[in-house]
Amino acid sequence: MKAKLGIAPIAWWNDDLAELSDDVSLEECLRQASVAGFTGMETGRRFPMDMAELGPILAKYGISVCGGWFSGLLLDGDIEVEKDRIAQQHAFFKAAKAPCIVYGETARSVQGIKSAPLSTKPKLAEAEMAVYGRKVSDFADWCAQNGMPLSYHHHMAAAVETEAELDLFMKHSSVPLLFDAGHMAFAGGDNLRLIENHWKRITHVHTKDVRMGVINALDRTRESFLDAVVKGAFTVPGDGSLDFEAIVKALAAKGYEGWFVVEAEQDPKVSPPLEMAKKGHKELLRVMAAAGYEVVQ
Repeated sequence: MKAKLGIAPIAWWNDDLAELSDDVSLEECLRQASVAGFTGMETGRRFPMDMAELGPILAKYGISVCGGWFSGLLLDGDIEVEKDRIAQQHAFFKAAKAPCIVYGETARSVQGIKSAPLSTKPKLAEAEMAVYGRKVSDFADWCAQNGMPLSYHHHMAAAVETEAELDLFMKHSSVPLLFDAGHMAFAGGDNLRLIENHWKRITHVHTKDVRMGVINALDRTRESFLDAVVKGAFTVPGDGSLDFEAIVKALAAKGYEGWFVVEAEQDPKVSPPLEMAKKGHKELLRVMAAAGYEVVQ
């Protein structure tokens, strides 16, 4: 089985909290990712959405586009409007030969509101989840038919956060799934059970680690998702609380092949991005070997 190792630029530049950003250029970010051993990077705010401009820069550092976030609004929005909103990114990702667009639902989400406690996240009744699931499925079908599939990102502080919410969403949708180990652990879910229940739909993996000591100390009635990020809730594999060897072996047992992307937003002054990227890559190489994966470019 083959695996590719990528990283997200959120370790260098945080799109939600500008103060948690390293003052480095796109080229320096790509250089550091390449030095750490990664061959893919998800897109971020400093990426030009034009392969004529970006392609030579990526080639210089041996990096390809391995995904990128789209802030979807389908929970309250219209599919045709969302098609227009995603059109430029969709065309760019096709040109970049990316594996997928990461769909994150931001309607009603409090993930980007520093003053909104975690406990104020949106909650959907099953009937509402069913309507939402059908809408996202139709949108995902359209994206795939037009040459660039979605992968749905369950996310803290959003409508699909907990394991039970994800189970319900999967029941009422046919959408490919992005499995994020850190977000599911933060939400109190069981990562190995998630893999067992939904492995057939997993098309992209975020290897986000967590510091459970930080998470368990949060007051979710007062503190927000961004408060948790600032406190250091997330980190790279090998630096946190999750057993990535067990997680990756579970994915290997189900035949998953594709990208494993480190996505760990932290304060770069406290956790220098290059140092953390090297640590995460080293741990991923270890667990990939233990699980029987061949890491390819």
